[in-house]
Amino acid sequence: MPAHLGTNLKLLCSHYRSIAEVCRKLAINRAQFNKYLSGTSRPTPHNLKRICDFFGVEAYELELPSDQFVQLIGLRRHDQERIAASDPLLELFQPMRDNASSLSRYCGYYFEYANCLSVPGQILLSLVHLREDRGSFVFERQERQEQSRADNPKAEDGVVRCRYLGAAFYLQDRLFLIDYESLTGNEMSQTILIPSFKSRISRLNGLKTGVSSGDRRTPACTRVVWEYLGSEINRVNAYRQVMLYGLDDPRIDPEIRERLASASMRDGLFEIE
Repeated sequence: MPAHLGTNLKLLCSHYRSIAEVCRKLAINRAQFNKYLSGTSRPTPHNLKRICDFFGVEAYELELPSDQFVQLIGLRRHDQERIAASDPLLELFQPMRDNASSLSRYCGYYFEYANCLSVPGQILLSLVHLREDRGSFVFERQERQEQSRADNPKAEDGVVRCRYLGAAFYLQDRLFLIDYESLTGNEMSQTILIPSFKSRISRLNGLKTGVSSGDRRTPACTRVVWEYLGSEINRVNAYRQVMLYGLDDPRIDPEIRERLASASMRDGLFEIE
């Protein structure tokens, strides 16, 4: 194997606090990763793609002579810093990105349960994927609701689909997530989750604020529960479960119904006058 790959990997790792941190974020065994660094073993195609995606490089670039690779990375980092310096939004959130490493353990797939903002008395089950991308933590949330064309002309086959894209931040022992509806661009929402301090993540409680998709576009706030599914799942099977459920639907765990319910809320929603 080319001798440059290990040296170039060491350079990329030097931008992190430790090799252990890189291995943890990549979910690659430390002993195996050390073999990549020493040049005694080459990553499998699957691991090589994960490494390249994590560091934001191409596979062929990792095998460039070290002096060329140093120059390439230097120019790329300079371009990134120049772009960040010219973008006030990136500059504003840079401190949040620098302190986001605590989110690594929460990456993976979740079912999100929430009292539906547009259909009171129903529980909306969504599919969320939280992941790390070049030092930032981003997520995608998919919703699906059955509606007639009379109620919503955009309904296809009686189903309205929504795809939310957003960013996640970790601040003062809380997870803050903000997203927008990417298909229509007409809605944003924010979710605040209380983290789990247990060794194994199962369910996270929190609050979601947003607006209903009805004609009134009423701002509202609802309790929300995230249920961890795993780092890799059968997404087709999971997406089939994404829909509206009645409050008494036996497919909803009673504990989740209890977490979403509150005597102080009308129809499970806090309405903002």
